[in-house]
Amino acid sequence: MVFRFLHASDLHLGKPFGGYPEGIRGRLREARHGAIGRLASAARQGGAQVIVLAGDTFDAETPAPDTLRQALQAMAGAGDLTWVLMPGNHDSLAGAELWRRIAASAAPNIVLALEPQPIPLAPGTVLLPAPCTQRRPGRDLTDWFGAPSPEGSHRIGLAHGAVTDFTGEEGTLGIIPPDRAALSGLDYLALGDWHGQREIGPRTWYSGTPEAEAFKHPGPAGALLVTLAAPGALPQVSPVATGTLDWQTVELALLPGEGEAALAALPPVAARRDRLVKLVARGRLSLPERAALVAACAAAAPDFGWLEADFTGLATEARPDDLDLIDRGGALRAAAEALLAEAGNPALAAAEREVAAAALSRLFALSQEALA
Repeated sequence: MVFRFLHASDLHLGKPFGGYPEGIRGRLREARHGAIGRLASAARQGGAQVIVLAGDTFDAETPAPDTLRQALQAMAGAGDLTWVLMPGNHDSLAGAELWRRIAASAAPNIVLALEPQPIPLAPGTVLLPAPCTQRRPGRDLTDWFGAPSPEGSHRIGLAHGAVTDFTGEEGTLGIIPPDRAALSGLDYLALGDWHGQREIGPRTWYSGTPEAEAFKHPGPAGALLVTLAAPGALPQVSPVATGTLDWQTVELALLPGEGEAALAALPPVAARRDRLVKLVARGRLSLPERAALVAACAAAAPDFGWLEADFTGLATEARPDDLDLIDRGGALRAAAEALLAEAGNPALAAAEREVAAAALSRLFALSQEALA
């Protein structure tokens, strides 16, 4: 009666990544497509023959023809595995043409969970899907999970959406009760929508996305290998890493004298190409140190898949002799003093203070380049 499967979700194939530079967009899109093959490898290595995708396989209800075709071909190429696709909120049933196209061209090893009705996955194992009818269904689509199944069967729920603790008297429409597994007698509830791996309860998990696309969720992107023993027994859930790009936030708390060593917190050079890093600097540095840190970040940026530096929380301390290094008088000195005043003016918004601090840092760097 042991049944083992891979729980994944939120591939978001075809995601445009419009907020990132063109140089990294292609790698981000390709990494998501490559997740299909890595999920297949993870399933085989874990002894699973079924991969259930809990919604948002595609980023939109109208993916580009090549995105759709190549995804289905990649799944068909893993013909030793069964893939279960269910509509999420991004690729909901409102995109009827999408699911018609998938149904027309899907290989026999691709199972579509398009209706709220039981799907036999294997002898003694039943899948209960809750496909998203539209972007915001406005009701709990898992309320039918209490439907009967053959006695002694494993019962797996598959849903996409948010859970809630129902702290209000009426609860909130359009959500999944966190105790749905217990309410409906499920051995396991496979959830999608949240892009980080998260345990809601021993029988209820979000798998997270198999390839990260932001800095929001710490930890490696991946899927969950789920083993069900005797019906009613608690499942064994094992996270499996499948991501290829590492999204890392590096936070620096700095004081004067620490600027030179700050970049030591960044990953070693050999590991940088596959890393996207957000460096967040807080505290304060002297003007020469800040200028050196900004220049060092700019010099290191091409080593990384992408590097973003946030200096909005970094105050700049400038002594008279620091400003003397820019100029002892005249227009440049006046500009430097004005920028320093703006950078430390609490009446200005943080973004405005950062613009002034960045301009002062740049002015200092240019003045030093001119002297070199």
